[in-house]
Amino acid sequence: MPTLLWYRRDLRVTDLPALSAALADDSEVLGCFVLDPRLEAAVGRRRLQFLGECLRRLHEDLDGRLLISRGRPQDRIPQIANEISATSVHISEDFAPFGRRRDEQVRAALGQIPLVATGSPYLVSPGRVVKDDGTPYRVFTPYFRRWREHGWRRPADSRPTSARWIDPDGLSGKAAAPVQIPDFGGQAAFPAGEAAALRHWKEFVDDGLGRYDDERDLPARDGGSRMSAYLKFGNIHPRTMAVDLGSEQPGGGSYLRQLAFRDFYAAVLHHWPRSAWHNWNRDFDAIETDTGAHARHMFELWKVGQTGFPLVDAGMRELRATGLMHNRVRMITASFLVKDLHLPWQWGARWFMDQLIDGDPANNQHGWQWCAGTGTDAAPYFRVFNPTLQGRKFDPDGDYVRRWVPELAGVRDAHLVRAARPPGYPEPIVDHGQERLEALRRYQQISG
Repeated sequence: MPTLLWYRRDLRVTDLPALSAALADDSEVLGCFVLDPRLEAAVGRRRLQFLGECLRRLHEDLDGRLLISRGRPQDRIPQIANEISATSVHISEDFAPFGRRRDEQVRAALGQIPLVATGSPYLVSPGRVVKDDGTPYRVFTPYFRRWREHGWRRPADSRPTSARWIDPDGLSGKAAAPVQIPDFGGQAAFPAGEAAALRHWKEFVDDGLGRYDDERDLPARDGGSRMSAYLKFGNIHPRTMAVDLGSEQPGGGSYLRQLAFRDFYAAVLHHWPRSAWHNWNRDFDAIETDTGAHARHMFELWKVGQTGFPLVDAGMRELRATGLMHNRVRMITASFLVKDLHLPWQWGARWFMDQLIDGDPANNQHGWQWCAGTGTDAAPYFRVFNPTLQGRKFDPDGDYVRRWVPELAGVRDAHLVRAARPPGYPEPIVDHGQERLEALRRYQQISG
């Protein structure tokens, strides 16, 4: 009895609950991925590039037996399922607003063929961790306590040899409409795919996890795991990672907390889908933001790293060059856009989503809302990061700034507190002290 395994954000074979479910009746399995033209048009080029590499690696892992099709999933999936006489279609559940709408459309189009959702990209799926009265958590700390109490399952026992894979080359009909894995141009900043994710995670556990508590906020040390893109595309499941995060292991508890934040933001988006692009805290709908021609000019300077604030410029240039940015620097650059330039957080969130390899609506947009003070459990709006002090605290030797701002490579004090500004590097585009007071004034206008 054939079954169809529809890949989306789970581009791997190991620890894939949807694959285990597809094999429950000793079925033959056809693996497929549908390139949705809507996403191809909307997703940043770097993520498309990384997606293409992930698909190539998955195709290899399945010995060339991954069907790639292009079209609307509500058209393609029923056609493919009917062509192989599939008894069921299996997926990992998607909780984002777009994914939920898409899956509802596919489920309706499949008719009598069940669409079976098993597992998700999270340790604990959205909707599972709620208060005693069934309402969702709005604050992370009590969510985290309940999240840990809830727990999660062990990794699923799935591997490439688990299934009898159907070779798509043997399909005779036209409904599958196979296409080549597209080349979106460029070269990925680091290797994609399941094998690369597992290898990278092992290297981090062996060499980086013990230093994580001390170095994760220091961008020059690159003390993070750099696993976010692999998690975004499902090259690895967080349960596979959690196995290595014992409570007594140095860095293990802190890293597990970051995985919990990932689950928390996914839950926030699940319960409040409007928060993807609108203020979660509607009180902030009334706050004054700048949107005119001068604001657009300032936004362009921020995008290209020409603000005259070294740490902000370093972060924005790293983003443009690599599609990545250190998490601490993401917060500082976001705070600068919202509270020094007084621009809408949505402008910055869209730019990040366009540039980031790991761009994920739940993490990205709610991270921005945290910085803007508009989200759940957000930093108070009156907390305004001083970019110069943040630079001296988290990049004390200036190595990160010098790496990404070559104009400051020869300056002893790269944060320009005790050094003259060199020719060719711009003057600050705003006075931070004055803009901090302006941010507070705007906040007080809506706080009464």
